[in-house]
Amino acid sequence: MTTTFDTAATRRLGIAWPIIQGPFGGGLSTPLLTATVSNLGGMGSYGAHVLAPSDIGRVTAQIRQQTTQPFALNLWISDHDPGGAQLDNDAFEATYALFAPYFEALGVHKPAMPAYYHPPYAEQVDALLEAAPPVFSFVFGVPSKSVLAACRHRGILTLGAATSVAEAQLLESSGVDLIVATGFEAGGHRPSFLAPAEESLTGTLALVQLVSDRVTIPVIAAGGIADARGIRAALTLGAAAAQIGTAFLACEESGTSDAHRAALFGDGAFHTTLTRSFTGRLARGIRNHWTDAVAKNGHPSAPFPVQSWFLSQLKAAAVAQGRTDLVSLWSGQIAPNLRHRRAADLMHALKSGLTGTLTAAG
Repeated sequence: MTTTFDTAATRRLGIAWPIIQGPFGGGLSTPLLTATVSNLGGMGSYGAHVLAPSDIGRVTAQIRQQTTQPFALNLWISDHDPGGAQLDNDAFEATYALFAPYFEALGVHKPAMPAYYHPPYAEQVDALLEAAPPVFSFVFGVPSKSVLAACRHRGILTLGAATSVAEAQLLESSGVDLIVATGFEAGGHRPSFLAPAEESLTGTLALVQLVSDRVTIPVIAAGGIADARGIRAALTLGAAAAQIGTAFLACEESGTSDAHRAALFGDGAFHTTLTRSFTGRLARGIRNHWTDAVAKNGHPSAPFPVQSWFLSQLKAAAVAQGRTDLVSLWSGQIAPNLRHRRAADLMHALKSGLTGTLTAAG
């Protein structure tokens, strides 16, 4: 591929533009969005962490049917927090009791205790290696030496997320190919892994400079970026590309609901908050009744992924009944500046803005 905007990241990834679509879990990613971004010269990403291992190959094939360009599959290295791997019957009943009023209010039957609350990462990564996507991106940790070696053997590039200099340096020393430096402005989960998330809240502006001055591999900036000027700023600060999440999440090709898109384009987007109330892990979304009630009352609360699993059982009914006050509305702080509702329009605007940079520089 002829590189249109040459950086260390575009060269390493084999893409034309320094634009990475952020991966979305929980069914918010789609093969269509992933392929659309890749076909237009960026790199699309698919958040696969909630997929059963048996589904990873199928989704990879679906993406390959729609693009021949590089794309990434994303997994969560850490698949549970303390106390969240499994519950005995008594603990399950006690946890359900915390959520029972919401199940009853939405008319949802009590769920049966699952075999697991999150697909096992060890089985997912085996399936990913078998599927061999061009890029394996990951959060909440560093893959084992054997997994990284298997990626190199199969020609799979690796892209890890860091929220601190220490995390970035560990990713580089472990042999990871590229780093996403993700600031606290970003929507969704805070993917810290060496310190608690609440202690890993450096902003993108500072983090990109701190990290790019201390590692030699390409750095990708994430958090608070939704247009070409954000990408230009990231490149000026030392990044070799930008990862854009919320702006792509708002596009019709994503798997989110119409109500979530409406919220991203509404006044509520000015009011985001960091909360553990939806999954048990710290994440940024638009404030609503659920986030405020949990912040005030301190419950219901369970560790990841138990909290996430119980609320996932309510999501379909809540959305169908228009109860966006009870579902996660992931959003970065930049959401009020969103302008585009189709991925192609967004990519065109991003590339046009960057082309203007090249023209001005020339």
